[in-house]
Amino acid sequence: MIKTILRVILALFYGYAGYAHLVRPEPFLTITPGWVPFPEAVVLWTGVAEIAGAVGLLQPFSKQLRQAAGIGLALYALCVWPANINHFAMDMARADGGLGLGYHIPRMIAQPILIWLALWTGGVVGPKAKVRQP
Repeated sequence: MIKTILRVILALFYGYAGYAHLVRPEPFLTITPGWVPFPEAVVLWTGVAEIAGAVGLLQPFSKQLRQAAGIGLALYALCVWPANINHFAMDMARADGGLGLGYHIPRMIAQPILIWLALWTGGVVGPKAKVRQP
């Protein structure tokens, strides 16, 4: 039961984040590291990926699709970590400290938790995580 509730919360979180990437990309473009090619396209497609992952986690009929969504969202969270690190560094370099350590430290700690949560709620890791072959 708790796994299902957390899967729904995670899907809602990623669904909203994906929506935000699509309708208001500016904040995400601001924190995208300079070495990322085609940042506008990357922000757009990361939003699409978040929405697709959220939909995949929520569907009730295919364990394989939920697992694929969990793996995709875990990889997504890993791939966007450099943007979070870049945001941290940019903020700490500001004279006023930006959002401060009280924001950035928990955010850095949350990233591996989000990765694990996507894998666990997607049924990739943990008890009964085996995929049945058709």
